Amino acid sequence: MKFLYDFFPVMLFFVAYMFYGHIPDGVIDTINNALPIMRLTADNKSDAIYLATAVGILAAFLQVCLYWLRNRRFEKMHLISFALFLFIGGTTIILKNPLIIKWKPTIVNGLFALVFLGSQFIGEKTLVERMMSHAIDAPTAVWRHLNLAWVGFFIFSGLANLYVAYNFSESTWVSFKLFGLLGLSFIFVIAQGFFLMKYIDADKLDSNGKK
Repeated sequence: MKFLYDFFPVMLFFVAYMFYGHIPDGVIDTINNALPIMRLTADNKSDAIYLATAVGILAAFLQVCLYWLRNRRFEKMHLISFALFLFIGGTTIILKNPLIIKWKPTIVNGLFALVFLGSQFIGEKTLVERMMSHAIDAPTAVWRHLNLAWVGFFIFSGLANLYVAYNFSESTWVSFKLFGLLGLSFIFVIAQGFFLMKYIDADKLDSNGKK
């Protein structure tokens, strides 16, 4: 469930883009009046990326707020994603340059790759071990290898995003941003689960569940 929740802004970005042509002119006029910087045109399909970007920014903000209301704390990944969405998305809308927003997934993945790689050398535990050691009892070498696998995954995802952005149509990139990156993440997480299955500590899981 959390896996899908993390992709909530991307899902709404996709919906806003794909259904842009079906939005009534009156709604477009209302958006332009509320946010003059948007300057949207109902019959101009190329403006869909800018509305989708604005929707994505709002969705990322709601994601941060809803998580805090439910858990009374912030998720660092959500905060980073929102900050980048706000800055990169805002720049995209202001400059009317869709290529800027297309770089966002690569920048996000690059930052996470750097953070995970940094934990390989800073601190006693890698970031993966800090996140998962409450339920899994694995040797240090396994955690370090898995941490590097995450670094490789983030780099691959970032490069794949750029390849699609520069070699395919905008609508194809929007679909890849949701289904492609979500699919890659799902496959990687499943593969990680099979890799760690023999290290899962049932006693730890039961203990955490009771809490």
